[in-house]
Amino acid sequence: MSRRTREAAPATAGSARCTVTVCRGCCCGTPKIPGLDHGAQLAQLRGALDDTAQVRVTGCLDACEHANVIVVQPSAAGRAAGGRPVWLGLVNDTDAADDIAAWVEAGGPGLADPPGILDLYAFTPSRRIRQALAD
Repeated sequence: MSRRTREAAPATAGSARCTVTVCRGCCCGTPKIPGLDHGAQLAQLRGALDDTAQVRVTGCLDACEHANVIVVQPSAAGRAAGGRPVWLGLVNDTDAADDIAAWVEAGGPGLADPPGILDLYAFTPSRRIRQALAD
């Protein structure tokens, strides 16, 4: 595992709030997923979570078989309550994005149970992939 130094995030952002990481790498966010307006999906998440969570875009998370991938990381309070990052795959419709936003607004991992439908999207990536997100 690599160790990189990072600048501390402001107290009002980052770990104080949930972080929603949206993959837009080689498969996610591309025409390989037809019929989905990827830009609109990202705008939908950002608009719904503007005051609630940090929404960030990343390159390939190396879970291409689950494209489009979104990872919901708990807030500091959620992590203290036992919450861990939740990986969601095949997030290819607007209803799923709405469900993710509603869950994060309710507190996200560790603080609120996700809507049951999100169980269909959840998956566990390999340890190597999980560690790459933490770097």
